[in-house]
Amino acid sequence: MEWIKELIFGTGIAHSVLLLAVVIAVGAALAKVKIAGISLGLTWILFVGIVMSHFGLLLDPGIVGFVRDFGLILFIFAVGLQVGPTFFSSFKKGGLKLNGLATLGVLLSVATTLILWKVTGVNLTTMVGILCGAVTNTPGLGAAQEAYHDATGLTDPTISMGYAVAYPLGVLGIIGSLLILRWIFRIDINKENQRLEQARENDPAATTVMAVKVFNPAVIGKRIVDMRSLTKYGFLVSRIMRQNGTVMIAAGDSLIAAGDTLLIVSSAQDEEAIAALLGEKVPVVDEQWHGEGQKYVSRRIVITKSQFNGRYLSDLKLRNNFNVNVIRVNRAGVDLAPSATLRLQLGDRLTVVGDEAALQDVSNMLGNTLKRLREPNIIPIFIGILLGVLLGSIPFYFGDIPQPVKLGLAGGTLIVAILLGRFGPQCHLITYTTVSANLMLREVGLALFFAGVGLSSGQGFVDTIVAGGWKWIGYGFIITIVPLLIVGIIAMKWCKVDYFTTMGMIAGGTTDPPALSFATHTSPNDLPSVGYTTVYPLTMFLRVLSAQLLILLVV
Repeated sequence: MEWIKELIFGTGIAHSVLLLAVVIAVGAALAKVKIAGISLGLTWILFVGIVMSHFGLLLDPGIVGFVRDFGLILFIFAVGLQVGPTFFSSFKKGGLKLNGLATLGVLLSVATTLILWKVTGVNLTTMVGILCGAVTNTPGLGAAQEAYHDATGLTDPTISMGYAVAYPLGVLGIIGSLLILRWIFRIDINKENQRLEQARENDPAATTVMAVKVFNPAVIGKRIVDMRSLTKYGFLVSRIMRQNGTVMIAAGDSLIAAGDTLLIVSSAQDEEAIAALLGEKVPVVDEQWHGEGQKYVSRRIVITKSQFNGRYLSDLKLRNNFNVNVIRVNRAGVDLAPSATLRLQLGDRLTVVGDEAALQDVSNMLGNTLKRLREPNIIPIFIGILLGVLLGSIPFYFGDIPQPVKLGLAGGTLIVAILLGRFGPQCHLITYTTVSANLMLREVGLALFFAGVGLSSGQGFVDTIVAGGWKWIGYGFIITIVPLLIVGIIAMKWCKVDYFTTMGMIAGGTTDPPALSFATHTSPNDLPSVGYTTVYPLTMFLRVLSAQLLILLVV
């Protein structure tokens, strides 16, 4: 039976693989457990690793370091690749306000951490771990550990201990802040939803669809492109119905005849002015434009051929070659304006209107074969990891700071992944991954990271908690709840952000999926998801960067 003892308590490869498998399997099983609908997710792997190492089941330091860092790289890269396509567009319009509020939340949590550090006397390295646990930000934990090791050549287990102690109440504190905000502002979910629906109906900037019958001699006989120059108002003519009932796709050189009915998309505030210019508004009868037997239909077509990756939409010449219109482009769940200068990416979903036969030709040209999207593209992944490691290893010197500042594996990989997700197609790199593939990459990376952290932190964990580490729970709760309540009150009282979007913004500002799950189940609309995805990319970057900078204050 000596082989069993060697397998469990030895130091070989088989022992390492076995221990990692047990820690991850048990932790993942516990992640399925929910209390009051709330789960700690894969963080259970961290706790199982701590228990295992506490009782003497250890990995070789070199192996555990590699597992931890490589897992972090996989997780960070998958996250960056996912948010990259929408990272820069999230700063437009209302996203600027939400990202500003989320940035304020990051700054307040850092300020709270520094105040507690001065007041309590706890080491700042430990406080950084508590901060990462309090805001449930795993990449920040990895960045902090890496920054400390790069600067000192040592490891500080109290960073991961602080994270582990603060994390559970961090999850509860984030959800609790949402409930407190609901109580402070006396939010009735149904009434709030009705108010928002009414506001959207009365929003003058909202888009609307109308049908206008043309009578104005000034536009009769002109092309659509010329007609637009007669007014300062922007609008899109989607289709034209001739007097005999024939429906055709509107092109820039389509001639307008007397009695034509135009299907127009415009802003609600410009609706009356545009109708007055052209003629007279008539009711929009869906059956006339979309009914059975009509020539034109709409279809969603997915780009699955790699030769169109990074090409401009205008390069396809869909209107000239197939007489169809692209009215919407959906990328990673976000609708984009189908402008001529829009660079397409593999996996983009185009909503196209036109003749059934023409749509089939467009579908054949673009691919529209989901099976191709399931084929893995691992070259961009490892090119990205290579570039991320190189970028993260470059030392930057600032003023009198003796130690160089590095982005580290986490920061460098995150920046490269975001840039690849956004600009990779322009370099003809296929960066598309299916949702399931991206999630698998993230989960495997996170599981390896948590297992590595847990197995390297268990020794001395209980002694540290008994010796006063239990106070860290309270410090973490303060770091969680105070900044979130301040930001939430500012958002709802002075910035006039609705409660549902505020919930999503707070969940995204802490990169906390359980809080998003709670918000989406509470809300009757998708506004929490919109708020979450708007602030998540910038917040993730700031959380990683702030954790590193705090560590550099003391090394």
